[in-house]
Amino acid sequence: MGPRVRRSWAPRGHTPVLMQRGRSRVNVSVIGALVITPRRRVRAYFSLSPGASFDGERILAFLKQLCRTVRAPIELVWDRLPAHLGQPVKAWLERNPHRIRANLLPPYAPELNPVELMWGYAKTNCLANFAPHELDELIDQTHFATQLISADHALLKSFLRHCALCFRLK
Repeated sequence: MGPRVRRSWAPRGHTPVLMQRGRSRVNVSVIGALVITPRRRVRAYFSLSPGASFDGERILAFLKQLCRTVRAPIELVWDRLPAHLGQPVKAWLERNPHRIRANLLPPYAPELNPVELMWGYAKTNCLANFAPHELDELIDQTHFATQLISADHALLKSFLRHCALCFRLK
């Protein structure tokens, strides 16, 4: 719950102060996907996990929800997070090749992943200098940040345009 400190401003002679209660290790994990529709619209989908990281089971639940939401076949492009390669996800992907296919990015290549650009934007804009006192405040602010990002179609397209992979957009 510690703030992502970013450069700020204040009147001359008044140093900005971020108030924080303790050094709590409580966090909110977020998983997200950028989807290019057949009509070349870009949409963002998110799932929040307060206080716990995304393991194989939670990632699998997100993928199943994504498949229920997106009706077309899905080409999944993701990094090599061990949970992406774990048994629950791997087994489910093997049973559903007609619905969803995974393509792994090379190791240590965040510049190829447009979702990494989205996380960077969220941390340096929507969540910058935010020091919550309670977990509920962090959950609400994170949910608000994901809604802001989802609503900005030009911003979503910019994440795809600025990553080193070639995504065809009009």
